[in-house]
Amino acid sequence: MARGPDGKGGGAGFSLADQLFNADSAAALAQEFSVLPGFEAGRFLDQVLPRFEGLGVHARLEVLADGLEAKLPNDFNAMAESLEASLPEPLDPARKDDDFGRFIHAVHGVLAARHGIDHPERALDLIHAATQRFSMEYAIRPFLNRWPDLVLARMQGWARDPHYHVRRLVSEGTRPKLPWGIGITLDPRAPLPLLDVLHADDTRFVTRSVANHLNDLSKTHPDAVLDRLAAWRSSQAQTPRERDWITRHALRTAVKRGEPGALGLLGYRPDLPVTARLDIQPELRIGEVLTIAASLESPEAGPVLVDYRLRFARPTGSAEKVFKLKAAELAPGKPLTLTKRHRMKGDATTFRLHPGVHAVILQVNGRDVAEAEFTLLA
Repeated sequence: MARGPDGKGGGAGFSLADQLFNADSAAALAQEFSVLPGFEAGRFLDQVLPRFEGLGVHARLEVLADGLEAKLPNDFNAMAESLEASLPEPLDPARKDDDFGRFIHAVHGVLAARHGIDHPERALDLIHAATQRFSMEYAIRPFLNRWPDLVLARMQGWARDPHYHVRRLVSEGTRPKLPWGIGITLDPRAPLPLLDVLHADDTRFVTRSVANHLNDLSKTHPDAVLDRLAAWRSSQAQTPRERDWITRHALRTAVKRGEPGALGLLGYRPDLPVTARLDIQPELRIGEVLTIAASLESPEAGPVLVDYRLRFARPTGSAEKVFKLKAAELAPGKPLTLTKRHRMKGDATTFRLHPGVHAVILQVNGRDVAEAEFTLLA
């Protein structure tokens, strides 16, 4: 389940904030800072832990930053030296994925952004060191807004850094629509030369970020994304498997929108002649299962990407959401039969259902080929 920036998503009673920021994690951070002369770990914990109650992830980071900055030098250069001295060993640079570090170390980025914005060169040095312990994509964005040319120039070197967390920061920190991150005023196409370097990285942690970055960009500059992906295919810097993976992942939103260019790049013909039959039950209640049965046929052979959209009734109109059904091959004159059971959950926290007339729209290679309505009862 997706969680908001307060870290309070999840099951009943679950708190991501409590999991990440608690007495144990704060004590571990205090122990790291104990290498600094005069730092009293116990006193620091007495000051910050009582303030955690009821706060989310980012608010607790701010509390930690408040407690630390009171015990650090006022001069930013000296503060940065102290912050770097407190850092633990870097994350293993030989890892390829799933080594995120500890969220508690994001506090170094909070302090870099708070106090280093007028000292960008030194602050970027600190961010470079800190991101090897925990990703600094949120911390880098204020600097991109204030010092875009300087940051992009620094990132040219970071894109080839030996540590994959630094390389990932180049892509993740410049994402046009970074979840929970502040907006950046940078031309969203400006980081594309950096992605040219990163797209063939041998670390999935990096290339996943590149794909997510392009997926963000596809929402505003779809042609730029298609051009880049086509150029990367021509360069043959990736293995065919990785090339196909990053293309699919980068175009997932464009595919849901049925954009012909995206589908064509993935090998799907939007103009493939397809006839379809769609059968669903005419009526069901919230919480019951909707059974979707579809039959496709074409006089021509070709790959098909089959999705379905649910059109939900709303008190003020309607809303639609796309769901995956099947990727398959059609053979001439041979029907393809597909079925899907879709539970109409009434207790979803992110999407509330309302009684009324709903619809299923079958989409093949981005084109609507069949539609059927059903009534959802309370």
